[in-house]
Amino acid sequence: MLRYNYFPGCTLKTTGKELEKSALKVSPRLGFELVELPRWHCCGTVVALSSDNKMHSIGAVRTLIRVQETGDPKVVSLCSICYNTLARVNHRFNTDAEFRDAVVKFMDDEPEYEGKVQSLHYLQVLRDEITYDRVKEAVIRPLSGLKVAPYYGCLLLRPKEFSIDPNYESPTVLEDLIESLGAEAVDNPYKNECCGSYETVHNPDQVASMVYNIIEGARKNGAEVLVTSCPLCHFNLDRRQQILIEATPDFQPMPILYFTELMEMALIEERPQWTNHTVSVDEILDRFYK
Repeated sequence: MLRYNYFPGCTLKTTGKELEKSALKVSPRLGFELVELPRWHCCGTVVALSSDNKMHSIGAVRTLIRVQETGDPKVVSLCSICYNTLARVNHRFNTDAEFRDAVVKFMDDEPEYEGKVQSLHYLQVLRDEITYDRVKEAVIRPLSGLKVAPYYGCLLLRPKEFSIDPNYESPTVLEDLIESLGAEAVDNPYKNECCGSYETVHNPDQVASMVYNIIEGARKNGAEVLVTSCPLCHFNLDRRQQILIEATPDFQPMPILYFTELMEMALIEERPQWTNHTVSVDEILDRFYK
């Protein structure tokens, strides 16, 4: 069985745990295993935009060193933010000599990082190494008739140099996965728009307004459910619907799933026991589990 270094990041151990649980269930069905790094550090959550902010990247470099110590240069993340941060910090380490020298001097108690680790998102592994044909072969419960809108958000696709899809303006990596599971992929004009990100902390009403546009854009094209790969996107899309329910009488909530939860429905026999959903997913599950 193939084995991949796995970096969970912080959120997948708390509010985003369903993303991880589902992935750990479905991966062996596809012939590979996620092996969690024995030691890891917070990635720093998004890359610092100021050129003189080096400390913000130390956690990511420490994690890249932990990967280097395994002897396998690949590390897989499920979280969009973690994937993006590790990839961009690694790129900066290899291209910015001032940054590299400062980090090496500061981390003199660590083995020197060689800059050779490759950050991969789980979706890249499915598409490029496992293949969607194999995913399709592993399906035991085709999700026929289910209309699913993918939601990419920002950090799977931006900056374009780190996009997991070569067509970063019109990506298909999630659509192709959805269809390999037997569901129907529904387009959404807001699938690449920001969900509001960390504005949710101090401006939840503004985030709710952005969530409304994303959900209604999907609904107008017939979607019954949205899928995402980002714990922060899931938090905003799911929990901020409560504001919309209270403020907009005619608003109808829409279930939000992680893409790995959709895979669990199609690949695993037992009915999932998910707990981290504000908007109920029972109606969706009831259609496929009698």
